Amino acid sequence: MPAQGKHRRTKSVSLSRGIAAVTTGGAVLALPVLGATTASATPAHSVAAEKAVAPVSVTAQVNSVTKAAPAKHSVVAGETLSKIAREYSVSGGWKKLYEGNRKAIGENPNLIHPGIKLTIGAKAAAPSDARAGKAGKAAAPTAGRAATAERADRSERTAAAPVAQAAPVAAAPATYSNDLDGWIKESLAIMAERGIPGSYEGIHRNIIRESSGNPNAINNWDSNAVKGTPSKGLLQVIDPTFQAYHVPGTSTDSYDPVANITAACNYAADRYGSIDNVFGAY
Repeated sequence: MPAQGKHRRTKSVSLSRGIAAVTTGGAVLALPVLGATTASATPAHSVAAEKAVAPVSVTAQVNSVTKAAPAKHSVVAGETLSKIAREYSVSGGWKKLYEGNRKAIGENPNLIHPGIKLTIGAKAAAPSDARAGKAGKAAAPTAGRAATAERADRSERTAAAPVAQAAPVAAAPATYSNDLDGWIKESLAIMAERGIPGSYEGIHRNIIRESSGNPNAINNWDSNAVKGTPSKGLLQVIDPTFQAYHVPGTSTDSYDPVANITAACNYAADRYGSIDNVFGAY
């Protein structure tokens, strides 16, 4: 007859529990189950993944530092800040480019000289954490090349001063003949600057009627002469009218042909709209 209760099979324990109990001669041993071994492998996998990602982050930082490095541009004849800003797609356009290079350009952004070195874009910020420091070491060759290029630029500026862009040749001042034709043409040029209307034909027609083209003509017999203000000059202007409608920049002598014409046309424009509208005594 078998002995009672000595070799009874122990009940199996679910793997979902943390440990399995095994009875050996009254002693209880605690053994880890397979599930615990699998879980312990997870941290090791995370460490490996983190190490694999780290070089990618450093590489990205190196690329960021390299791309942020400002570019240099040497101005050539015919270029403008607007053209350079478009070429480099500068955010903010020529104004932003000028603000960053005001010291090199000067106070006039419209005047840039060939040979000026412009900096395109802001300087890259220095890395602040430990990983950025590693990236900076990786980017050192690029920074070294940039420094060499900058020294070469300085040497070039020292060796040869920039050649100033040739200033535009100033237009020669207009010359007019000292006769009726020249006086009318000079008067028309001054009137155009002052916005006084009138045409060559209108001025010439009235001069011939009033003085026959004599700049020293004077009327000593009409009502104006009786009042002590005789009509004078090419367009027979009395002194009060000449003084009231005198055009700045012309002679203050009412007998001066150009001064007489411009004052008379200024008066006619105020009263009749234009000397062209005058066909008789005015």
